[in-house]
Amino acid sequence: MKNLEPEIYQYDTEIEVTHKLNTIELDYWIGHLKYVKKEMINLIGICNKDLDKDFDDEGLLQKLQKKYIESETLLNALLKYKDSRESILECEDAQCDMDFVVEHENYRRSYLYHLDKYRRLKYNFFQKAKDRFTLLNKIA
Repeated sequence: MKNLEPEIYQYDTEIEVTHKLNTIELDYWIGHLKYVKKEMINLIGICNKDLDKDFDDEGLLQKLQKKYIESETLLNALLKYKDSRESILECEDAQCDMDFVVEHENYRRSYLYHLDKYRRLKYNFFQKAKDRFTLLNKIA
């Protein structure tokens, strides 16, 4: 493979296109995880300051804090993986290329699994917040 620029050209080989698309996808994952971390900081802040003890009866704050650490760990792994992809340029055979493709698929599964778990946690947070605010409105 001659370059790792994400621009795809008509003369690129199939494996070059795959590597370029994987690079674009990886950049998206990294950007998205950075956003998720910011979002989690806000959710943790709401749990810490704005809602009473009853809101956190299921350990929601601890789950958010744990998921934040997991997000940070995954983000660091993806950044390290991104740096390691520079050696794609040195691949001289199909096995080397396939190793990168398989590794990318493993990171894709990890990212999607993490995202699914985060979305479920976020849903639970907002469900609990909605229930809490509904209760407050009934009292008022």
